[in-house]
Amino acid sequence: MTGREALPNTDGGRREDRHVPVMLQRCLDLLAPALQEPGAVVVDCTLGLGGHSEALLRRFPEARLVALDRDTEALRLSGERLAPYGERARLEHAVYDELPDVLARLGIPRVQGVLFDLGVSSMQLDEADRGFAYAQDAPLDMRMDQTTGISAAEVLNTYPPGELVRILRAYGEEKQAKRIVAAVVRERDKEPFTNSARLVELIRNALPQAAKRTGGNPAKRTFQALRIEVNGELSVLERAIPAAVDALAVGGRIAVLSYHSLEDRLVKQVLAAGAASTAPPGLPVVPERYQPRLKLLTRGAELPTEEEVAENRRAAPARLRGAERIRESIE
Repeated sequence: MTGREALPNTDGGRREDRHVPVMLQRCLDLLAPALQEPGAVVVDCTLGLGGHSEALLRRFPEARLVALDRDTEALRLSGERLAPYGERARLEHAVYDELPDVLARLGIPRVQGVLFDLGVSSMQLDEADRGFAYAQDAPLDMRMDQTTGISAAEVLNTYPPGELVRILRAYGEEKQAKRIVAAVVRERDKEPFTNSARLVELIRNALPQAAKRTGGNPAKRTFQALRIEVNGELSVLERAIPAAVDALAVGGRIAVLSYHSLEDRLVKQVLAAGAASTAPPGLPVVPERYQPRLKLLTRGAELPTEEEVAENRRAAPARLRGAERIRESIE
């Protein structure tokens, strides 16, 4: 959900800053062959502030949009932004693994395009009270949907030490997980965690000097791990990418922007599996049911250009993968 784009002003205008949709032109070009026909449906699974969605509606005037987001504030702001497109844009309060349910409810059997822009949105990063950013003090919340679920503070204050270590290692790839968790447990026994600044300071003090000299802010990996845990991001993604592939009509295309290796690895595995034959080895002729369902549209993961990264630093970690549905599944 990385809607890195212009943020609305309170007066209804838009202040142009570096929050622009990541790899926008490349995403549009990847999806274009599937979205030219009248009646084509494209799903933006991570609406955010609506930058990608607005560009899709503008570029493909015959297409209809279904856009999902779990963040009610994002839906409100994007609703204002996309209002000029009327009934062509349908916004839904949903997590992206709920795509099959949303399409069934709307009576849409198959779609021609799907876009994912994963991670955390600029709006969430830039609103101090959401607690996503380690660079400013804020309540440790990190819920993308603030109407449900547990906060990052609750995770820190209530999870057993072994579970916290697992989360930091698995979701943050944090080599110093044991050291950080030992400090967290020691401090939470004195006073529960509520704000981000205290956690950032604890991490700085817990890490050895060598670990603090590389990789940017030393709290980055811990905050990423907490955010993924709070929002169930990887388990949701494990369900969402196969569901999106299943929703594609033959000729339909999917484009996925990832921002860390865990996401990208998962996307790569699903798309590569769809593009591979499932036939047992040694068959002289491969039956239709074993033929690949997907054709990969990117060689590996495509990266943003140096020019884009210079203009928008939040594009730097982006990895883009795309695929086309080339045949139906045959049971």
